[in-house]
Parts: sequence; structure tokens; C-alpha cells
Amino acid sequence: MNKPLANRFPVSEPRVRRGYFECRYGQLHVHNAIPAGGGFDEGVSLLCLHPAAMSGRVFQKFLSSIGRDRSVYAPDLPGCGESDAPPGRIGVGDYAAAMGDFIDSMRFRQIDVLGYHAGALVAIELAIGRPQQIRRVVLTGVPEGARDRIGLVTAQQIMVLRPKDDLWDATGRIRERLPKARFVDLPDQGPTLFEAGAEVVTNAVKDFLRA
Repeated sequence: MNKPLANRFPVSEPRVRRGYFECRYGQLHVHNAIPAGGGFDEGVSLLCLHPAAMSGRVFQKFLSSIGRDRSVYAPDLPGCGESDAPPGRIGVGDYAAAMGDFIDSMRFRQIDVLGYHAGALVAIELAIGRPQQIRRVVLTGVPEGARDRIGLVTAQQIMVLRPKDDLWDATGRIRERLPKARFVDLPDQGPTLFEAGAEVVTNAVKDFLRA
């Protein structure tokens, strides 16, 4: 008796690639993963935003993991990694606007967003400014500066991941601002969460993003 196709062939890993896209500050360098099957039955795409002074490369292992069933994009924010720098100093809202340029260029009707440390601040601004396009929000290690803005995220469901890093306490303090959010404490994961714990993060968020 022939075995079902799903059992005869192993699940292929997603294709991880890099490319350049335009935003208001020039070229945006983007790391991305696409499901091996081409993404015809994939979930909503995911945009990952990195911490300050880093790049989308921090999500490299996570892309391979979460990208098995959805397209996922991890841009180098303007002035970081291989993306063009803005002409002068810009703020969180400006970074969010640049990410909005990317979302518009890709013509996403809806997209989920994950923000890590300073990237969480950018994710929050995107969610506030684009309530119809940003479907779900995952925040990982949330800086203290988010407290005044995070309560304005009202149109989306929110998950907060809390690894044991330098923002462990600050992340815990935002619970009172997000009574309906899903909090996941990760005391066994530290500052290298997306490198050493890529599968842990994937397992934590996949059902939330699938819902």
C-alpha cells in the first residue's frame, strides 16, 4: 500500500533570502523566508523588527523556524545593517513610517508584526497608526518607554514574550497596561533568545498568529 505523500517526503525548510526595497530613506535591506511550498496556503505574513544597533540578521534562525508556514520579513531598520541611513537623526515614529513604506510596497492587506526591544516601540507605533493593516502584535522585551503608548494599541490582539534579559522587570511592569494581552514568561531564555531559542519563540507564538 502506498504511503500518503505527506509521510513519504520530509517537510522542506523555507527558503531564506535577502533583498532590497525602497522606503523614504532610500534602500531597505530585508532578510526574508518563504515557505518551501510557495506560500499558497500560508498564514498571514510576519514583519520582525530588531533592537537598536542591531539588524534583521538577529532573526536569522527564527526566520527558518517560523517561515515554515508563512512568509516572514526582517528588515534592517534605516541606518542599521545594510539599509541606507536617513539624512539626520530620526525618532520611533519615523522608523514606523519607513516600515509603513515597506508594507505599502508589498501591498499587504494585513500583516502581523513582532518587535524586539527597541523594535517593540516601532511595532507599537505601526499598530497605532495602521489599525486595519496590522492584525496581531508580538512584543518581546518591552522598554520602559513603551508604557505611555502601549495603551493606545486597541485594535489588535497582543502577545508579550518576557525573556530573562535586561528588560525582564520593565516588561513585567506593562501587564497593568495590557489586561487583555497574552503574557508568556521565558525565564530559561536570555539575551540570545532569537538565536538560541528560535524554536522556543516559534512554539510560543505560532498558535497566537494562527488564530
